Amino acid sequence: MKSLYQFIIKPKYDRYNNTKKVGDKELIVNTNIEDHKFISKEAVVVQTPAAFDTDIKPGDEVYVHHNLFRRWYNMRGEEKNSSLHFKDNLYFCNVDQIYMYNNKPHLDYCFVKPIKEIDAYKNTKEREYYGILKYSNSSLERVGLTPGDLVIFTPHYKFEFLINNERLYCLKSNNIAVTHEYKGNEEEYNPSWAKSR
Repeated sequence: MKSLYQFIIKPKYDRYNNTKKVGDKELIVNTNIEDHKFISKEAVVVQTPAAFDTDIKPGDEVYVHHNLFRRWYNMRGEEKNSSLHFKDNLYFCNVDQIYMYNNKPHLDYCFVKPIKEIDAYKNTKEREYYGILKYSNSSLERVGLTPGDLVIFTPHYKFEFLINNERLYCLKSNNIAVTHEYKGNEEEYNPSWAKSR
């Protein structure tokens, strides 16, 4: 069973990631099936496309677009699967909907860790549009950007992911606008809820 141009994947755990461990209890944090923040983005590759070769192999763990596993209600109030649902617990996935595989960014995607806001007059915990490059890619490395670099990224193009108990933003290479030198007061920001899975 192979698709011509798409990967076939399945969720790594469940379709939704809407529970958090608090001590020895499990807390349900969302009951709405349409909220994209609680849809699982972790998947396992079942089959690769037949039309082209790829470094991604069956069994590889991947991070994918949140709409793949999403359920929704139609105009009659009937619950439906996403248009990429294949059968049972299997889904089609386009090549550009895979953001990371085996802890390596895919295509021109990269991952940035937010940093804490140091301005006491701002009412936010993280500094907007600033971050530390955590996972780079070949196009960024060609221009001298490597993991650990302090960067500024453009607004409105980030996807939030939890990877290895860290909240990271997924961006494309061209969303990295500026690289900065460290001033010495930058500190990574990882909210406590990110470590609860």
